[in-house]
Amino acid sequence: MALQSLQGQTPYIQIGNASSPGLAPKANEAKTDLPFADLVKSMVQETNAQQVSANNSVQQLITGETDSIHDVVLTASRADLAFRLMMEIRNRLIASYQEVMRMQV
Repeated sequence: MALQSLQGQTPYIQIGNASSPGLAPKANEAKTDLPFADLVKSMVQETNAQQVSANNSVQQLITGETDSIHDVVLTASRADLAFRLMMEIRNRLIASYQEVMRMQV
């Protein structure tokens, strides 16, 4: 997936600038809307909210409050995908940390 296709879709990181959309910012122009810790925290909170929503939709299906199996499966799939994404991000962060710790100074 190209970097250009992500521009405007992610609410977390500002990619590029207004004068040159689609181009990577220069090293001194790199800016994010949120600090990294806040970014990760908000992603975890969103993933948790999707998990809660999936659990609620399954409970509604079991109790007969909803008949739409399609919506329940879709909600559960979104929650599963968000969880898998968070796990992959966690795994990559841990691997990066371990690689930095192995570096000799």
